Amino acid sequence: MELIKIGIAGTLESGDILIEISPGTDSLDIDLESPVDRIFGEQIRDAIQAAAAECGVHAGALRAVDRGALDCVIRARVTAAIYRAAGRDDFQFK
Repeated sequence: MELIKIGIAGTLESGDILIEISPGTDSLDIDLESPVDRIFGEQIRDAIQAAAAECGVHAGALRAVDRGALDCVIRARVTAAIYRAAGRDDFQFK
């Protein structure tokens, strides 16, 4: 999926994550801000990369501001932000 603009999903509420993705470099650059980065940072990044890969996105600039989101929330927010950045609204559950 091609990113054509900035896509944003999520909030800064407790238990959520704010995702902002935009077209970028040749790889997926993840900038993560989280109070639990030392403990769960790798797991959060893995969830972000997995969700992006499922959408066919392997390049772009992604900023994530985590407030204790579970993996399912992370994946949903990344997917929503990617579809918004691609200007698409044809998401289908698999």
